[in-house]
Amino acid sequence: MSAPTAFVGSVPEHYHRYLGPMLFEPYARDLAARLRPPPGGRVLELACGTGIVTRAVAAGLPDGALRNTIEAVHTVAGLIRRLQPRTVILHWPEGRHPDHREASRIGYDACFIAGLSRAPVDGEPHRPAKIVYALAYREDTVRPTFVLDITEQLDRKIDAIFAYGTQFEGRTAMGEVFGGGERPLREQLKAHAAHWGSLIRRPYGEPYWTRETMQVDDLVTLPVNSI
Repeated sequence: MSAPTAFVGSVPEHYHRYLGPMLFEPYARDLAARLRPPPGGRVLELACGTGIVTRAVAAGLPDGALRNTIEAVHTVAGLIRRLQPRTVILHWPEGRHPDHREASRIGYDACFIAGLSRAPVDGEPHRPAKIVYALAYREDTVRPTFVLDITEQLDRKIDAIFAYGTQFEGRTAMGEVFGGGERPLREQLKAHAAHWGSLIRRPYGEPYWTRETMQVDDLVTLPVNSI
């Protein structure tokens, strides 16, 4: 009796290169054609998943097309009501890419609108308890409220980013991540994470900021040595 066949290699990479294009790209092209906005029109896509539909739709839209409109806020508020998250993570309100700035403002406004009982949005009112802002790769932000230890997850996170190999392989910078000379992008991502990790005395970390003060329940068990 023959041994069972084993899957070898990266599942995200094989999906991105083979299964996704074969199974879903024709449908994505058809959907994008049906959604093609008129001149000056806009499309907001959420829950992008693999990004196949995103790429097809974005092919007909210029960068920077996202705007904080009441329609966009209501769309995101509807998703918040449906998913009912306790915590929402947003872009830092400032950034090089205008879409990142707009997405942050849409998310914040949607969290509030989703909790209004009379808002014209489907679903039962729900307002997330916590909004946190991601600071990773920013060079113009405040000191983080807290740093999350991602030592055990870093390699998996970077592998997930590089599943989209055509966008990132061979590069030294991306988006908000400025290059470090000729240092490969993978190493640059790790360098950022190592800096934040050092603030909590761990190999790798990811910084976040909140508008409100964080609560501490036990003063004598606070982590991170001072001296």
